[in-house]
Amino acid sequence: VTALNSEEENDPPTYKEAFPPLPEKAPCLEAAQEPAGPWSKIRPIKASVITQQVFHVPLEERKYKDMNQFGEGEQAKICLDIMQKTGAHLELSLAKDQGLSIMVSGKLEAVMKARKEIVARLQTQASATVAIPKEHHRFVIGKNGEKLQDLELKTATKIQIPRPDDPSNQIKITGTKEGIEKARHEILLISAEQDKRAVERLDVEKVYHPFIAGPYNKLVSELMQETGTRINIPPPSVNKTEIVFTGEKEQLAQAVARVKKIYEEKKKKTTTIAVEVKKSQHKYVIGPKGNSLQEILEKTGVSVEIPPTDSSSETVILRGEPEKLGQALTEVYAKANSFTVSSVSAPSWLHRFIIGKKGQNLAKITQQMPKVHIEFTEGEDKITLEGPTEDVNVAQEQIEVMVKDLINRMDYAEINVDHKFHRHLIGKNGANINRIKDLYKVSVRIPPDNEKSNLIRIEGDPQGVQQAKKELLELASRMENERTKDLIIEQKFHRTIIGQKGERIREIREKFPEVIINFPDPAHKSDIVQLRGPKNEVEKCTKYMQKMVADLVENSFSISVPIFKQFHKNIIGKGGANIKKIREESNTKIDLPAENSNSETIVITGKKANCEAARHRILAIQKELANITEVEVSIPSKLHNSLIGAKGRFIRSIMEECGGVHIHFPTEGSGSDTVTIRGPAQDVEKAKKQLLHLAEEKQTKSYTVDLRAKPEYHKFLIGKGGGNIRKVRDNTGARIIFPTSEDKDQELITIMGTEEAVKEAQKELEALIKNLDNVVEDSMVVDPKHHRHFVIRRGQVLREIADEYGGVMVSFPRSGTQSDKVTLKGAKDCVEAAKKRIQEIIEDLEAQVTIECTIPQKFHRSIMGPKGSRIQQITRDYGVQIKFPDREENPAPVVEPAVQENGEEGGEGKEGKDTDPSSPKKCDIIIISGRREKCEAAKEALQALVPVTIEVEVPFDLHRYIIGQKGSGIRKMMDEFEVS
Repeated sequence: VTALNSEEENDPPTYKEAFPPLPEKAPCLEAAQEPAGPWSKIRPIKASVITQQVFHVPLEERKYKDMNQFGEGEQAKICLDIMQKTGAHLELSLAKDQGLSIMVSGKLEAVMKARKEIVARLQTQASATVAIPKEHHRFVIGKNGEKLQDLELKTATKIQIPRPDDPSNQIKITGTKEGIEKARHEILLISAEQDKRAVERLDVEKVYHPFIAGPYNKLVSELMQETGTRINIPPPSVNKTEIVFTGEKEQLAQAVARVKKIYEEKKKKTTTIAVEVKKSQHKYVIGPKGNSLQEILEKTGVSVEIPPTDSSSETVILRGEPEKLGQALTEVYAKANSFTVSSVSAPSWLHRFIIGKKGQNLAKITQQMPKVHIEFTEGEDKITLEGPTEDVNVAQEQIEVMVKDLINRMDYAEINVDHKFHRHLIGKNGANINRIKDLYKVSVRIPPDNEKSNLIRIEGDPQGVQQAKKELLELASRMENERTKDLIIEQKFHRTIIGQKGERIREIREKFPEVIINFPDPAHKSDIVQLRGPKNEVEKCTKYMQKMVADLVENSFSISVPIFKQFHKNIIGKGGANIKKIREESNTKIDLPAENSNSETIVITGKKANCEAARHRILAIQKELANITEVEVSIPSKLHNSLIGAKGRFIRSIMEECGGVHIHFPTEGSGSDTVTIRGPAQDVEKAKKQLLHLAEEKQTKSYTVDLRAKPEYHKFLIGKGGGNIRKVRDNTGARIIFPTSEDKDQELITIMGTEEAVKEAQKELEALIKNLDNVVEDSMVVDPKHHRHFVIRRGQVLREIADEYGGVMVSFPRSGTQSDKVTLKGAKDCVEAAKKRIQEIIEDLEAQVTIECTIPQKFHRSIMGPKGSRIQQITRDYGVQIKFPDREENPAPVVEPAVQENGEEGGEGKEGKDTDPSSPKKCDIIIISGRREKCEAAKEALQALVPVTIEVEVPFDLHRYIIGQKGSGIRKMMDEFEVS
């Protein structure tokens, strides 16, 4: 490997320098005094100089030898990866001997790193071990491991040193043969320097090293064994002349003397001759792993010196005793000529047929003659053969026969097709092109997209080639006549056009089978639908789809109608009859909000005229059912936005305050000033006054201020039934808007009105909020017998108090303790108000009575109302508890009372009543608990709910008009008046 002579950077010290007072400094001192080695020139500007080095990977050491993959596959991927990792630039080329030449350029450090990666990843790895005394290991590692890293980088090897606690003294080296040799040499030198035994260096010209080592290193091994001295001869690839001896002084001197003797003898006796041998034949003279050179040395005692691979020189020098040179020369020529290089003419397009599928055809030849190397060069009309002369001749004959046969029975054609159509010719997953290949028994070569080439090549049986060419040209011309059209369709309609499980789009595709319809990915939020196919068909399909979209647009008009929640059930009708009828007759889609949602809005979708008709019918039902009036107020349209407020906050507060009336503003941009108010007459009037007053204020001197308060304080600030806030409004004339549950900012309170009024209201509210932030803790006495009332039903009463009074925390003592102390914590005003409320509840409990209300059991269900709604309303309105008796299936008298409430009314008195036939049955008695006056009022309300039966005489022939078509008349009457 060239350019690896960096060892000069740290030359091993001489014997005298091996033991100075500061041994670590020696190499540095010497390096400092070094006159001008190639590395010393580079060192000062190491970071900025760009160096170029060429590395050679011999064929036998190449990891990736598959010729068909050259420039692609693993080898290329690895090179790209090395370039990215190290920042060096790599250029690969293939030498005649099939070795890999890699030129690496970049900063020195990057080049060295790249080289290490190349060796590790592109060259087959060998491993060897070297044993040196354990105490010398640390000198190989060096300070902070720098020496070891440097050694690994210089030799492009991986060196594994056993851990300090491992008794082994074997150092493992992994890398190429050459790298291992170098690393081993360096390690042994380091060890020798540290060895307490004698070290001597002998300068021997490099050309005489082979004579000292002997063939296959036999001579030096014998010498080492006989003298017990370690002799280190630098490997051929290392440009050093020093041979280092380590051992006992006497034995060392003996070894040195013997080496000197060999050296001097050879220097005297040997002579040289230079011969010219073709560069391409040098490798045959060297032989695998240098074996041929060793063989010549062993047979003749002559050393053959070959110029380095990166040198252009073809001169080979033979050095030895004169009488042996002739024999050696014969050997050199025999080795050089034992191999030959030949070529066969073959059109480059036939190469892959000669190679065969997965190299099958070629494998037949290479199996017979494994020493022949066959090389195909891309774009060249020849095949190169290399190997033993006889084998090459046989292989050449076989390939020539194959080429002749292929030329006779194969043909090729080239066609030009615009590269934008190539992927359509290939088809989905190659379906189209594979069909053509199989049908006509041809191979079709379509250039990759990045080449932007129009040339398609068809190869194979002459007849098949012509047929495939014809079909491909037909397909291409059809594509040229093909049209691609982008249709703009709003994305919201895409799902409708595709239909459930793609039913509708399937119909369209069946109608226009030659047109390909592509919808964009829903995630891309694109409105572009692409149509591709023959021009006329694409036009027809476009018109069809545009009409379809126009219908969808026409049918997707939507209006929202606010309808009071209590009338939704009447609009739906019994079993959904009303709503179904409106939907069918108006041909619209009507969506009602869920029963449990707060929304009152009904959404109607369809054609505009149909939507208007359905809306009119729904509003008519509401008008019939209630005293609903509709008033139109004229307010300049420029004020509408400020009256509605951000996200409708402002207008919502007016609607809520005026009994939930509906206020409808005209659509933005319509220019209309008419605002419609709909609801009970009294509330509509109130809302109208407020709107006009506000509009007037807005036009004159509207002023707005925002305040912030914790959401839990809002209910307290508003007060029961809005009492507190009404007081502030009446005092100041300003309007105060609290956030609704839908608003993002739950702390924001807005005050609107004249500047003076707003500032006054702001002052009052800020004072209230400030007091609320003043947290206090207080206590009060509550008789333990009442505790249960507050904590039952998971503390519902306490939760209501916390909601009402700014999140005040009320703590009752644990059950079982007889304490009557109740603790309250929260804002001072809230705590006071909560104490007052608890006191009121206790007074109610103290004054609580239980009365009976007798209503026949058969009416109980009717009184309760759907899902107990009527009874819940009475409980809320009068603040009482109502207990219904258990149902009695068997009307026989019962001895035990069905209900014992509070333990007061049970016992003997009631048993006595049961025996009296005139007394009411237990199953008819409803028990009401609460304050006496409230209980009496609730009792009256319950009795008012008892249904009465009235018979009305109606002539029989009128019955059918009352019943109406399919019972619609009678159903309407039942729904409207809640009768049966």
